[in-house]
Amino acid sequence: MSVTFRKAEAADVPRLHAALAQLSADLGDTHRTDEDALHAAGFGARPVFRAVLAEEGWEVVGIALFSPCLSTSRGQVIAYVSDLWVAHGLRGQRLGPRLLSAVAEDAAEAWGATALKLNVYHHSAGARRFYARVGFTPAEDHTEMHLGPDAIARLGDTE
Repeated sequence: MSVTFRKAEAADVPRLHAALAQLSADLGDTHRTDEDALHAAGFGARPVFRAVLAEEGWEVVGIALFSPCLSTSRGQVIAYVSDLWVAHGLRGQRLGPRLLSAVAEDAAEAWGATALKLNVYHHSAGARRFYARVGFTPAEDHTEMHLGPDAIARLGDTE
């Protein structure tokens, strides 16, 4: 059977959620989202992500979840790939590059995106090799910074 690629729809949330939970398990991460949050963020009144599914028949064998961002310094819209997962049994069969290609095509159509970016864990040597093989290069001129909910709540404090 061949693998097909398509944009995720609201009805796909349970299967998208299951794939994201498997990605979290593969990475040793705690999976903190649920189907309701995923549905609201992707298919609610103000969607903040899009997703592509790779399917073999009815089975989801890969997913990519992505959002737009504008780089004023680069003068371009970039699609940020927050999640990319391929089922263990199908790794090495070029599904990852095909998912990324589908992301690039959809992001270009939806937002005019002309580039992709993502984050990869330092300890994920296999993932780092994969991304390098398909042409991603590490950022050398900036560091990703995070501001969590507690720190956001303190932003308005005037001490």
